[in-house]
Amino acid sequence: MGDRIQHRPGLVVPINPAEFERLVAEALDSLPERFADLLDNVVVVVEEEPSASDRDVLEHSHSELLGLYRGTPMTRRSYDSFRLPDQIAIFRGPILRVTRGPHEAKQQIRETVIHELGHYFGLDDDEMVF
Repeated sequence: MGDRIQHRPGLVVPINPAEFERLVAEALDSLPERFADLLDNVVVVVEEEPSASDRDVLEHSHSELLGLYRGTPMTRRSYDSFRLPDQIAIFRGPILRVTRGPHEAKQQIRETVIHELGHYFGLDDDEMVF
């Protein structure tokens, strides 16, 4: 499951990779404690661009994939099975292309992190409204 948005042509927001990662960490740190305490065996990574296989989740080729949850949602897990850590990928390039400034980019990063965590908790796209 991934967070998608229509591409808006224009300038790319100038946020360097280190600052972008800091904004992702800030979004995670801002989670309410009751949700943060439920996170277990999940890694959040920043990637520059989604791979071709990542983009396969897109319904429209003109959309940008902003983030992607890779794993088994909590609602579908059995407690007796071994599993590798789930992963949430936040894609820097697409987020910077669809936002119009640093403030909007920061807001989109936070929304994307929360959206992908929603998938971790077992929510579908239509159950998440921002």
